[in-house]
This record gives sequence, structure tokens and C-alpha cells, in this order.
Amino acid sequence: MILNEIKENIILIGFMGSAKTSVGKLLSRKFKVDFIDTDEVIEKKEGTNIQKLFQEKGESYFRNLEKELLIHSDFQNTVISTGGGMPCFGDNMKLLNSIGKTIYLYATPKELARRLENSRKERPLLKTLKGEDLIKFIEVKLEERKFYYEQAKLQIDTTLLSQKEIAEKIVKLV
Repeated sequence: MILNEIKENIILIGFMGSAKTSVGKLLSRKFKVDFIDTDEVIEKKEGTNIQKLFQEKGESYFRNLEKELLIHSDFQNTVISTGGGMPCFGDNMKLLNSIGKTIYLYATPKELARRLENSRKERPLLKTLKGEDLIKFIEVKLEERKFYYEQAKLQIDTTLLSQKEIAEKIVKLV
């Protein structure tokens, strides 16, 4: 099935390290449609990276940018990878569900910690955490975000899957 035939955006949500961006790029090539990473769009618009935005302007400024992106963009036949926290603020999850098929990619906290270990420095919320502290942080954040993430139209456990296997599973589901 070709995405262009179903006329629906595919929106990947989930915690950092759940493979949203990597899988999103694979899906966009498979379906021959655009791919957008909302964090990258915001970085380009603001002329700086997410880490500096958090440091210089704060999380709520960043969350407002995310909301503005959702409200003022006209995505069509696009694979969208969201920032991990985007669905959890205001009515963003409702907005995401209204513009396409939301898919929650999840994994165990231990697996997410393993995936994130080498990229902690670039991630404002994880910079100072490692080992058991990182796993505990992820457990707490996942519990906080569970209500929002589970509003996705589809959910896929990525714990034991490669990026290619996740993409193949999504192709079958959509």
C-alpha cells in the first residue's frame, strides 16, 4: 500500500531513543513522501539547537514553539517525527491525532537507556544522568507521559526490533 493512496500523515511519537527519527526516514523513503523531524524544523527556524534553546529560553518557550508548529503547519502525506515531550503539553496530542495516524513507539526503560547512553550530552534532560539514574529518570518520565502517549492510534513495542523491522511493521499496519 502506498501512503499517497491513503492521504494520511504518519506521526511517530514516543520517548527519546524510541527510533522515531530513524524509522521516520525509512518510512518516508519507502512511501516516497516527505519526512519532517519537528525538533529539526524548530532548530532551523530558531537558528540554534534544542539544547541551547532549553538553556537560554527555557522549556516552556520551546514547548510553545512546538505548539505553534502544529497549529500553523499544513502537513500532507508526510511522515512526522515529534520531539519526545511534544504530545504531553497542552492539547498537542489531540492536535496530532487530528492531523494523521499517530503511532507510539515504545521500549523498556532499560532499552531506552542503552540507546541513549552515547547521546546524553546533546539531550538537555539527560545530560547529567547515567546508569541506574538514567533508567530511573526514564521510568518516571514514561509514567508521567503514559496518559498522552497511549492516546496514539497505534502502539508498537520497539524493544527487540531493529529500525528496519519497526518500519516494516508500520507499513503493514497502515
